[in-house]
Amino acid sequence: GRPSLRSFLVQSTSHKTTNTLVGNSPYSTSLFSTPPERNDDTSPPPPPLSTLVSRVAVAGATGRTGKFVVQSLLSQKVPVLALVRDPSKASTVLDDPTDELLTIRKTDLGSRNDVLAALDENQCDAAIWCATGFSDAPDQSIWTKLQALFGLAVTPKGTIDAVGLPALAEGLKSTPKRVLDGKSLPKIVMLSSAGVTRPSWSEGKKLALEGCAGIPIVRLNPFGILDVKRE
Repeated sequence: GRPSLRSFLVQSTSHKTTNTLVGNSPYSTSLFSTPPERNDDTSPPPPPLSTLVSRVAVAGATGRTGKFVVQSLLSQKVPVLALVRDPSKASTVLDDPTDELLTIRKTDLGSRNDVLAALDENQCDAAIWCATGFSDAPDQSIWTKLQALFGLAVTPKGTIDAVGLPALAEGLKSTPKRVLDGKSLPKIVMLSSAGVTRPSWSEGKKLALEGCAGIPIVRLNPFGILDVKRE
């Protein structure tokens, strides 16, 4: 059956739409895991997230969802490396850019070498991907959006998702494994609407996309708002 899970950070339809923060949830470690089924009220809560990770890299830290990811991590005393395109924007978007636990680094997510250097310089052992090929900035011009769309259409292998995510995996693969309740915790969480249609995949599609079909997901789709993707 479907595992019991509190929303790990935001009640959101996808990483492009942010609603309400879940503050100080005792299930906050679900940022990096799906907690085991808890059938009674006597089960001890998971340990603080700050005891499980040393520093978390957040890609797209100034986006509509990324800024809340950063805020939540810092509220749990977790050191954060904010990977951003524009450090000056970070100083105005993030709640407290002077927080001693926060490091802001201008990083090109489309550059494997730059992503690897950022992780190595700051000794990160986990990452959360909140970035998108489109900017979340509300003041982005229609021309810029069309350029981004055109780029995604003709050069899919050059998008930041195709370059930055594998680079994060490469940079984190040698970091020590974290274990909770005897289970290894994943090192990367990707926030995306890409998996919203997966529960309705046919058996044929699951077999054709075997690697994708087996990736653990937490599907946030309140009121079926993202079912339009399937249609």
